[in-house]
Order: sequence, then C-alpha cells, then structure tokens
Amino acid sequence: MKLQSADRPDLTLDQLRSMMTAAGAKRILMKDLAPNDNAKNQPYLSGSLDVTNILPAGDIYVDQTPQGNRIMKAPLPLRWLQPDGSMRPAPHAKLILYPQYPEVRFSGFLRGSQNAPNDILTTRAPGRRLFFGITDDRRIIGWASWGDDTLSANVDALGELEPEGVFRRIPLSGEPKDSYSLLLAELRRIHLLDWIAGKRLSGGVVKPYNASNGIGYTLEAELGISNNGIAGPDFEGWEVKAAQVPSFTSIPNSKKNTLLTPEPDGGEYTQMSLLEFVTKFGYADKNDVEDRLNFGGQFKVGKRHQLTGLTTHLFGFNKVKGEVDDVDGKFVLADDSGLEVASWSFKKLLTHWNKKHAKAVYLPGEIRKAPDTKYRYGSSAYLGEGTDFNMFLSAVAAGRVFFDPGMKVEAAASAAPKPKKRSQFRIVWKDIPSLYHKMTITDVLTA
Repeated sequence: MKLQSADRPDLTLDQLRSMMTAAGAKRILMKDLAPNDNAKNQPYLSGSLDVTNILPAGDIYVDQTPQGNRIMKAPLPLRWLQPDGSMRPAPHAKLILYPQYPEVRFSGFLRGSQNAPNDILTTRAPGRRLFFGITDDRRIIGWASWGDDTLSANVDALGELEPEGVFRRIPLSGEPKDSYSLLLAELRRIHLLDWIAGKRLSGGVVKPYNASNGIGYTLEAELGISNNGIAGPDFEGWEVKAAQVPSFTSIPNSKKNTLLTPEPDGGEYTQMSLLEFVTKFGYADKNDVEDRLNFGGQFKVGKRHQLTGLTTHLFGFNKVKGEVDDVDGKFVLADDSGLEVASWSFKKLLTHWNKKHAKAVYLPGEIRKAPDTKYRYGSSAYLGEGTDFNMFLSAVAAGRVFFDPGMKVEAAASAAPKPKKRSQFRIVWKDIPSLYHKMTITDVLTA
C-alpha cells in the first residue's frame, strides 16, 4: 500500500460516506482514472454531452482556443473535501465541451485550490479513483484516492456497481442497492397509500399545499424531496415528474409536459418591454377578452405560425448527423423579412438542459378536489434513462419539442397594463421517449 501523507489519511469507505453526507452529498459517483486522466491531459468524462445531465454546472459560455476553434465551457461548483471535513474551493474547475466530436473533458480542478489532491491528479499512476459527492443545491464535493488503499478495497468489496455515464454510483449506506430498485420500492409504497392530502416539503417541514401544481409537490414530499426552488428535484439521481391525468387507464398522449423555461437571450424581444413586444408581434385575444393581447401557440422548426406570422428556425445543428456543428447556433423566431424577433443561443439552452437529469421518472396522478384536495398516483412508472443535449436538439429539429409561450398583457391600452411572461419549451407525452436512449413502462406492483 502506498504511504499516505499526514494530511491525506487512509480513509475507509464508511468514513468517506460519513464526511460526504455531512457536507450535504445526496449521492456519490466514482470514476476510475486512466493514465491520461490527469491535470495535464484533462480527464475524459464523456464521449457525448450526457455528462452535462449528470454533473451540475454553471452557465455555459463559448470560448475560443489558441487554434481558433470555438468550444463551450461550463464552470463546475467543485470543492475538495479535506480530512477534517472542511472543504477548499476549486475556483477554476470546469467542463470543456466539444459538441462537434462530441467529447467532454474536466479541467482547471487544481489551479488556485489549496490542499487539492495534486499528488494523485498530476501523475499517470494506475488504479487512481475520483469521487464526486452531489448535493441537492448543485454543489460537487471532490475526493481522490490512489486506488491501492483501504477506500478502494472497500469499494471493490461492494461488487458490481450501477453505472451512470463514465461514473459508477456508490451507495450511501447499507447493503448496495441500485437506484432503480430504491425508486420503484418508493413508488410502490406511494401507490398503495391511495389518496394523499396535498402538501410540499420546505426546509425539512411538511406543509399543506393545494395549488394547481400540487400533484408534483405532493409526490416530491413523499419522496423526501424539498421544494427549494432548485431545478431538477431528484431521488437517488432520478428526476421526478408527476403528470395529472383524468384516469390511470387512459393516459392522454397529447398531454403537454414542460421541459425548459428559458427567456430569449437574443432578438428584438431583449430590446423591448413585454407590452411593446406583444403589441408589435402578438395578437388580440381569440376568446374576445377585452383589451388583452396574447403571444402564444406552438412554434415548431420549419413552420410559419399563423397568428404571429413568425417562422421558427434552428441554426447550428446538423439534423442528419444529430449533432451540434456550430457552438454559436441558436433557436430563432423570425418574421418574413428575416428579422430575428426572439432567439435562444445553444449556450442558454444547454445551461437550462444541464438542470435536467440523465434519468427521469414520469408518474401519472389523479386529483380529487372535494371535500378536500388529494392526489393518488398510478402504478405505471415511465422510466427514461440516458439523455444529452444533442437528443434534445434532435427532438427540436423534428418538431417534437416546441416553443409554447403563454405571454399576455391584460388591460393593454390602460394606464396600468398587466404583463405576464411565460417562455417554455414543451413536449407531448407520446414523444417523451425521443429524449432518452431507453424508455420503459414498469408496473411498480410487480417489478
């Protein structure tokens, strides 16, 4: 066994788990490092963009290499765990995204960081391992080991571990169980509860909740997921989505599901107030609501929207190859003269897509409003596994994902107009499988 320095003790797996969970980690991922996975060569994290749905990252930005190539980068909120349980920030840690290959590398994780594992991550020694603890508030807690120490021996003793991209999932405690089994056991329990009073979990406290979106909050509360305003609430790495349906036996294939809610970052929209925008590009309410202007409907790539006269375009994406061929690409609404009315850059869309998880469960639910609001959840769980930004853009290019705004201005001509913004990208239920490499429908009662 390698000699451990005084400031890097030979931890056991239980000790690492305890330190990670004390720091807020809700799941732990591990990567076996190849000889080239070091600070000089930048560790390889993925041959696709799927890692952006596994690791939380900051806002995507576009940069240029010394050779003149345009690439994407994303800061990682990484802190290196210390033997005493404290943490030291890695201020320059980032993902480097090469969508045209595609490939993702890990960079800058040692620069400017005190007490980082330099000794381990600057070598080509075989057997090294990298551990990431992921928190609910989108932080990453890092640890590295030599690979011939007690920690790695404990990990090896667990046997086969559940894969998650290039990582393997380390169970937080007890007998190793895959996240799939843990999730299905919880969904089975919730289904058998039958009607559940509307509620949400906030700050560790369960509170009654009966608003229109209560079906999602109630399911999350039952799974111990706190409503803290952070995108992509998850259970053991699974994003959890509840969909209200009239009956478990008749899932409406045309039901819309909201995927992203980013505001445009380009076009006329960014230079105008919502009142000015809807006045110029919107239309009078079609239900004869007096003095109300709308900007809504489904905007699909290649289609001209009848009510607004705007045509939707997707630039920078190769539909045939299914990949980004220009990192400066964008989703655009343009008028007949070619004027860019509103647009979303790939860096903006990818920043929001990063908040989606690589694994998601869609669970149908029913609502009962009298005598009090209650919900119950079906036994058929729709499980999607493996996604990436190119899959999202492929669905956009095919018209399966569409821009579906709900912008309006009430009392538009008055001295006190009431504007409401709602930019959203949506997909109908039957097309959700196109976002995942694998989609299965599982009966939680028999799984």
